[in-house]
Amino acid sequence: MAGCSSDKPKADPLVVATPPATVLIATTTIPGLGSVLSSGGRPLYVFSPDHHAVVTCTGACSGTWPPLRTAGQARAGAGVKAGDLGTVTSEGFDVVTFQGWPLYRYAGDTDSTQARGQALFLNGGPWYTIRADGEIVTTGSDRS
Repeated sequence: MAGCSSDKPKADPLVVATPPATVLIATTTIPGLGSVLSSGGRPLYVFSPDHHAVVTCTGACSGTWPPLRTAGQARAGAGVKAGDLGTVTSEGFDVVTFQGWPLYRYAGDTDSTQARGQALFLNGGPWYTIRADGEIVTTGSDRS
């Protein structure tokens, strides 16, 4: 029958109802950007308006830019210093931080070789990837 379906909508893998107990922060290599922080093989981003460990991308913004949430703590992978990791509470969840910057993922990234959110100006500011040494990558993009 037209219009009827028993298929359930698929959950967005970036938005989790129950955050994991630990989150591994590692690095991945993105063509044109080099080695940047990642989690689950996907690049992580910082949002320029976030200052002093304050998450400013909330509500509808977090649908496109889900903050990296954890129910426990972040764990440092190879090349990442554990002392650079922390958490801050936002909207009732712990969000992973790196050197005080809240970390986000971009819903438009579909595999580990792209950073489609790089240098986008959305939701009131630019979004950038960040390296394990703390350098914010402000150039380049993967929007081909």
